Amino acid sequence: MKRKPSTEATAAWIRLMRVQSRVLDAVEHDLKKAGFPPLAWYDALFELSRAPRGELRPVELERQMLIPQYSTSRLIERLVDEGLAVRRECAVDKRGQFVEITEAGRELQKRMWGAYAAAIERHVGSKLADGDAVKLCALLDRLGCSCEETSPSAKDAAPAR
Repeated sequence: MKRKPSTEATAAWIRLMRVQSRVLDAVEHDLKKAGFPPLAWYDALFELSRAPRGELRPVELERQMLIPQYSTSRLIERLVDEGLAVRRECAVDKRGQFVEITEAGRELQKRMWGAYAAAIERHVGSKLADGDAVKLCALLDRLGCSCEETSPSAKDAAPAR
């Protein structure tokens, strides 16, 4: 028989799931209150903005996003409808498509960062000393998450995470 998780590991799992849900809900609420679209829009625009030439295949975009996006095609369609992204045919593979961020998409992503950064500070940063945040990243790294991949200071002037 395979080993069952300890009571402590199970309690950690439950807390991890609950805090992730609560913090995401709080961040979404703050963005909505500030008059911005959902966090998934920011996430997609951020990934497009940091991609070479500002474009990704839809499957690459879905893989890169911080937030699980079960209907990426619907999200892409909304971004295109709002003029925040465009679809382009792949020159090499005529059946393939790219999604490319527009200047309007870049501007929205930069404007959203102010509200998003404030929400991160309110719901995470204000509750953890920097040393505690480093320790939390190390613990999460052991679970297969890499804080290095999402370090805001290393990405660009309008970081996402």
